[in-house]
Amino acid sequence: MKSFAMLAVLAACEAPAVVAPTPAWIADTSTFTPGGQESAALVDQYRGVADKIIAYAHADRGAYAKLSTLTDTIGHRLAGSPELDKAIAWAAQAMKDDGLDVHTEKVMVPHWVRGAESGAILTPTARSLHLIGLGGSVATPKGGITAPVVVVHSFEELAKKGEAVKGAIVLYDVAMPAYTDADGAGYGTVVRYRFGGPSAAAKLGAVGAFVRSVTAHSLSTPHTGSTAYADNVPKIPAAAVSVEDAELLDRLSQRGPVTVHFELDEQQLPDVESANVIGELRGSDKPDEVVVIGGHIDSWDVGQGASDDGTGITMMMEVLRVMKQLHLQPHRTIRAVLFVNEENGVRGAKAYAEAHKDELPKTVMALESDSGGFAPQGFHVAGVDKDATARITNRVAAIATLLGAIRATRVRSSDEAGTDVDPMKAAGVPQVGLWVDGRHYFDYHHTDADTLDKVDPQELADCVATVAVIAYIAADMPDRLDAK
Repeated sequence: MKSFAMLAVLAACEAPAVVAPTPAWIADTSTFTPGGQESAALVDQYRGVADKIIAYAHADRGAYAKLSTLTDTIGHRLAGSPELDKAIAWAAQAMKDDGLDVHTEKVMVPHWVRGAESGAILTPTARSLHLIGLGGSVATPKGGITAPVVVVHSFEELAKKGEAVKGAIVLYDVAMPAYTDADGAGYGTVVRYRFGGPSAAAKLGAVGAFVRSVTAHSLSTPHTGSTAYADNVPKIPAAAVSVEDAELLDRLSQRGPVTVHFELDEQQLPDVESANVIGELRGSDKPDEVVVIGGHIDSWDVGQGASDDGTGITMMMEVLRVMKQLHLQPHRTIRAVLFVNEENGVRGAKAYAEAHKDELPKTVMALESDSGGFAPQGFHVAGVDKDATARITNRVAAIATLLGAIRATRVRSSDEAGTDVDPMKAAGVPQVGLWVDGRHYFDYHHTDADTLDKVDPQELADCVATVAVIAYIAADMPDRLDAK
């Protein structure tokens, strides 16, 4: 759901034409008739084991129990924090306790630390702002910044402001589209202002940058997230303001000059050592062939990191436990990877792809969940090219017909299946993402509201069932998902 591929576009500090990809192919497979004898045989072969997995996982609450421990006793887990270290140790021990083969793999991660933050409108009316620093932001000078606000609604409008931006705080008041089932929440259409907005404003002489929080719904809650500074452009302090405050500043600016003061006491410290956590269920006779299932263990330093991405890692941990409990051992190895540093660097994903580059030709699927543990809908699929995507999609669609009991029967193709599995794509690894009902994900994404109470135990259990079915079949079926 959160792509860092666009970061490269920001080096020139211009307005990147980033648009959320519209799925090229969407199907509800609840009435799907498998195409060809191969698909029909696949469905017939695995119907019994799929029903067994679904029945067990649907009634299981192991993932929710793990999530409760993670969120309530450890909490949020930003890269470089003591909480992340605790989460890594906890996850490794939990999987060992479940009888799995477990190890960690060293990853050096960035260490950005949030300090005291505040903001207020000074004129034409005095009131505080709901504000949060963007991840990676530099600090304000001692005593903060007081400056006029220039409101823009696009990069094109920013360029037209020209000299008016010099010495000002630029506010990007760009509304995020509401969720639609066809194209997601429109995240990609607005997150570019958070990534590249500060440097684009600095290039024109701005002294600070605000972005409207990346959400379609708000209760005066600001949303953090990474920003990226371009080379050869001054680094200016950057923060998100709540939707309500962004709209207020916009309205006030239409009446006349607006002055704001804000302070951020952030620090960028040297990189520190962290780790990916890896648990395995070894294959019976093809252990060197691997199915990867994963999510990211880090989170932002607000809330509890429950939906982003505590649900993702705990469902993958529980998938392996469920298979152990059901005495299921597929031909290939199923490997749960809890990637570190997805939120502000993707170092874990890149390190995994590099460390396992010799294995990638034999990695038959990489599946990711990073959209919350909501009711599963099915899968989105990405291959290295159009033909590979079509082959993978056809086989995944056949597998999805086995998930009718939990209504996770939908399949769509996409350009990307997940940020943490994407580095494996160049090696030809088939990519699959868990598709969930994401209507409320961005309501509390990257905020203090990302807490355990937003997670429904039954929906999370059904996510476990959905992933377990496809992971088992991909690990056990005669051919790869992308076999010609």
